[in-house]
Amino acid sequence: YSLVEALFLKSEPLQIHSTEPWPENATLYQQLRGEQILLSDNAASLAVQAFLQMCNLPIKIVCRPNAEYMSPSGKVPFIHVGNQVVSELGPIVQFVKAKGHSLSDGLDEVQKAEMKAYMELVNNMLLTAELYLQWCDEATVGEITHARYGSPYPWPLNHILAYQKQWEVKRKMKAIGWGNKTLDQVSLMYLPFYFCLRPTELDALVFGHLYTILTTQLTTDELSEKVKNYSNLLAFCRRIEQHYFEDRGKGRLS
Repeated sequence: YSLVEALFLKSEPLQIHSTEPWPENATLYQQLRGEQILLSDNAASLAVQAFLQMCNLPIKIVCRPNAEYMSPSGKVPFIHVGNQVVSELGPIVQFVKAKGHSLSDGLDEVQKAEMKAYMELVNNMLLTAELYLQWCDEATVGEITHARYGSPYPWPLNHILAYQKQWEVKRKMKAIGWGNKTLDQVSLMYLPFYFCLRPTELDALVFGHLYTILTTQLTTDELSEKVKNYSNLLAFCRRIEQHYFEDRGKGRLS
């Protein structure tokens, strides 16, 4: 996409037309998979992909080095459906629901409230742990994060953008009380995951984060080892991968 096209995507107002069918050319945008995308963004993208697979909605994955800057919210992934552009899992779930596709319609109001609370918990704990690891752990920052984040850009822009992003994340970590934590203090803690007999957006969100933690090579195995302590979580990830990706011709995600 050119700069003009990127600006058009960002400025297009969100107008949901529930009567319009889901198009075959719906597209999900994320950063370059092999050399650029970071742990937290990969988890977010995989969560949206899993959600759309659970809804049986086709989506084409397109990788762009400037996907973060093309996004209406500045976050990935975002989807381009017809003339609509929507970013992040929560708004995408609402957008898809308005088009007649919902995974949580079978839940009562109490279950829906619990699901939303658990989704908030996942974001507050798993996402924060991922951000801390990739931007506050000096070994990970030095060996992985800066190089990957700045990889599409020439010097010195690659360093400027990486340090700018690191400063933003560290400021947020400090604001929520994570600024002085050590890596040993960052853990998954206790996550009372709530899985229904039918998959919901909560399952997609949890899968995106756990699967990415388990399959991403980092300078430390701190987070992945904690996930591996729970056989039910490993079985859950394998079940979602097999049913929604392998069995539908997508192949293994790893």
